[in-house]
Amino acid sequence: MRFARLGPVDEEIPVVYSGDTAHDLRSITADVDGVFLAGGGVERARAALESGALPVLDDAASLRIGAPIARPSAVVCIGMNYAAHAAESGSAPPEIPIMFLKTPNTVVGPNDDVRIPRGSTKTDWEVELGVVISERTSYLDSPDEALGRIAGFVTANDVSERDFQMAVSGGQWSKGKSAPGFNPTGPWLVTPDEVDAGSLRLRSWVNGEPRQDSTTADLIFDVATVIWHLSQYLQLEPGDLVLTGTPEGVALSGRFPYLSAGDVCEIEIEGLGRQRQRFVEPVPGVAPVAKPAEALAAMEAGR
Repeated sequence: MRFARLGPVDEEIPVVYSGDTAHDLRSITADVDGVFLAGGGVERARAALESGALPVLDDAASLRIGAPIARPSAVVCIGMNYAAHAAESGSAPPEIPIMFLKTPNTVVGPNDDVRIPRGSTKTDWEVELGVVISERTSYLDSPDEALGRIAGFVTANDVSERDFQMAVSGGQWSKGKSAPGFNPTGPWLVTPDEVDAGSLRLRSWVNGEPRQDSTTADLIFDVATVIWHLSQYLQLEPGDLVLTGTPEGVALSGRFPYLSAGDVCEIEIEGLGRQRQRFVEPVPGVAPVAKPAEALAAMEAGR
């Protein structure tokens, strides 16, 4: 099944697709969120769709596409989970999953504009397979147990600012991952019965030129291992989003320029849909001082 949320920001209508036809889910749920996913919502939606109880949303094609899940309580990410991407980043493949966080308010619609952060010179793209959690998950006994905790899969763009991520990070990546709009998600949440997560093609383009082209068969840690591993260190909640890493072909490699205002980024995962974002100018204002020590020195000099 394919779930989506259509309409203006904060007014999205939950829908489920039958072919190319969107059916209104508001008689079943107010939203596609953790409560819906943990409360048997997928099964209730399936039964209602099969019985013909869900009305068609007639103007669906004209509506904005929102993220297919309502704002999650957490966005948990895995870094350098493709060997070739680790190599282009100048690192050896990790021996254990590398975890970092994005703030939940980074999750936006798949075709929404993305504003380049103030002071950014290295805004980058990352096509990633996203995993949506179906129920509270903690201390799983094995990777096999993880498969039953997955509500579905999404296309995601883990947009990153590399200077913020590394040069002024203090050793943690999340500063370069959490600008507004830095997690376009969707267009659909696709249930596991329709997805072979171990063999999905992932691609990205900038201004129509190819960038990334790989498959999830090249993951260092597969989806089940990632969810099992995370469960040993944190409690995942229904509706939470886990990003599983990006393949080679990003600007960080040095082979491509970073994103500038006016650039268009497109990403696609086989069976999960395609996104298209236009990158726009930063909010006007003075760029942030790179390092707190520099700011303090400037203040002292001005006294």
